[in-house]
Amino acid sequence: MIADAFLWVLNRTPSLRRAMWRTFFDFLASRFGDISWWTLMNYGYADLQVGVPPLELLPADEAERYPIALYHHVATLAPVAGHDVLEVGSGRGGGASYVARYLKPARLVGIDLSVKAVAFSNRQYRLDSLHFQEGDAESLPFSDASFDSVINVESSFCYPSIGRFFAEVKRVLRPGGHFHYTDLRLTHEIADWHTAIAESGLEAIIEHDITANVVEALHRDSARRRAGGRRIVSRPFSAIADVFTGVEGTRIPSLLASGEMVYYSFLLRKPSGATG
Repeated sequence: MIADAFLWVLNRTPSLRRAMWRTFFDFLASRFGDISWWTLMNYGYADLQVGVPPLELLPADEAERYPIALYHHVATLAPVAGHDVLEVGSGRGGGASYVARYLKPARLVGIDLSVKAVAFSNRQYRLDSLHFQEGDAESLPFSDASFDSVINVESSFCYPSIGRFFAEVKRVLRPGGHFHYTDLRLTHEIADWHTAIAESGLEAIIEHDITANVVEALHRDSARRRAGGRRIVSRPFSAIADVFTGVEGTRIPSLLASGEMVYYSFLLRKPSGATG
């Protein structure tokens, strides 16, 4: 009930979202800062195509297969190898680490609103090509045309103004650069979401409804999510952990399974002649 109430308030008070999410993620980073096995916080992705070989992962990454697969899905919508890449909303850093280690960008910068999450990520990952710093998605701390690619995974629903976020993505992208984007929305929000994308000045190249992939990932990954929640939160608070980790049968998985919520991935491009 507490977790559901928190999500209900966030949905109805856009002006409070930034402060509430910063407080929440600072709490997670400070309370659970030493939990290296919990490095990705998204709902995951399962490939539903028959005969497709599973994503090849190192043994150390296997436990977080489905959250990693969501990063793989969206990051490979266009090549990032050799590129300067920015991840907005890098959280606990596991997704950026995967992209840096497996997909080989020249440079990857992860920014997050939570200072403590940034500190955790910089402690956890020691790669020359990877760095984390504090930053606001609606006021990115970079000059114009700084990156070839921007990645944003299951984070934009936290932002008070999606329009300001899209404008900042367009500003920091180089002409012809790509925005790799994935998130979820309630069905009544889809029209406004598409309008914001259309008004962003970015060209839509690819759009996928991946709701079924996310629902299946949550189903396959539910036992791990439940067990993980119980490792960090004791009873009687385990039900709260279940909601935030996306255990099957809780609010978000149920909304996705019922069709009341959708999950999309997009590849957008800054026009070659665009400035700003």
